[in-house]
Amino acid sequence: MPAIPYWRLAGFYFFYFAYLGAFAPYFSLYLEGAGLDAVQIGVLMSLPQVARIVAPNVWGWLSDRTGERLAIARWTGVAGTVAFAGVFAGRGFEWLFVVLLTMSFFWSAALPLVDVTTLNHLRDAIARYGRIRLWGSIGFIGGVVIVGAVLDRVAITALLPIVFVTMLGMLVFTWVVPDAEVRPAAHDHLPMRAILARPAVVALIVACALMAMAHGAYYTFYSIYLVDHGYSKAAVGWLWAVGVICEIGVFILMPRLFRAFSLEGLLITSFALATLRFVLIGWGVESLVVLVFAQTLHAASFGAFHASAMALVQRFFGGRHQARGQAIYGSLSFGLGGTLGALGAGVAWEVIGPAWTFTASSAAAAVGGILLAVWLRPGAARRVP
Repeated sequence: MPAIPYWRLAGFYFFYFAYLGAFAPYFSLYLEGAGLDAVQIGVLMSLPQVARIVAPNVWGWLSDRTGERLAIARWTGVAGTVAFAGVFAGRGFEWLFVVLLTMSFFWSAALPLVDVTTLNHLRDAIARYGRIRLWGSIGFIGGVVIVGAVLDRVAITALLPIVFVTMLGMLVFTWVVPDAEVRPAAHDHLPMRAILARPAVVALIVACALMAMAHGAYYTFYSIYLVDHGYSKAAVGWLWAVGVICEIGVFILMPRLFRAFSLEGLLITSFALATLRFVLIGWGVESLVVLVFAQTLHAASFGAFHASAMALVQRFFGGRHQARGQAIYGSLSFGLGGTLGALGAGVAWEVIGPAWTFTASSAAAAVGGILLAVWLRPGAARRVP
């Protein structure tokens, strides 16, 4: 097997998730400081997911058609970085809507195309994906903790240059990651629609969309929820970090977990624990102990969930379909599901309140888990027609 460019791949994940660690927990606070209401914040924070409904399919189709996966990731990254610079020019709702939507449309190419490149470098050692991806978790922890501490001491507007610097870091690594050979798969002869019509594939995508919906309130309002209950921004940062630290532990253990359990079993268990997690956040916000325990469940609701889902998608699609398969999975699950989750959370936050909004998140995860238990049997991803 050719040598895996471990540190260059790790560098991309580190900066990509450092960017998310700076943006996702705190940009809603910046928007609140700019005078926007909950619905406007929900709309703006949903735009990365809105872009992921359409954009990854455009970039995935173009990638599979041209074979230029990393070239597309590099130049769309340049365009996305330039677009984000627009946040320095204004803070009105309409202006930020255009800036964030444009930035998200271009940057939505990077992660799925680099993920495909990573999986192609790993070949049959797909269980090692977690060992590379954990550097993204480390980057997220660095971003969320450091930025939280900084924002306790300086104005919230300092967030903008911090986010921009992390974006430049991930852009640099898209240019140094080498491409990888795409190996043919046994089902390359099948049209994409035949794979998408399989009940197990439909169940996986719909369930993952429900998981993304379940995280809508968490990614949009968790920081605001904690600050409103008297937690400092530094404490908020550490609570985010606790979840990601546990996520790192799961990524390290993934090779063992993959050997001990089926991918389908791991995925269904992650949905069950996500159901518990969001109820605890919604009704246990006054207790730091409850919040810390709920954050440890991030190991399941994101770590085990993401690694298992990625492996299943790679098995279902693979070969000549892999870029479009990852794009369809990302756009319909995280794109559509994340958009509905963020928008729904923005409305629910105003109408039914925070605790019941997180309860609705829990219900979405529960429905997704039930769907998988009914339709996704152990070994389903290996039974390609």
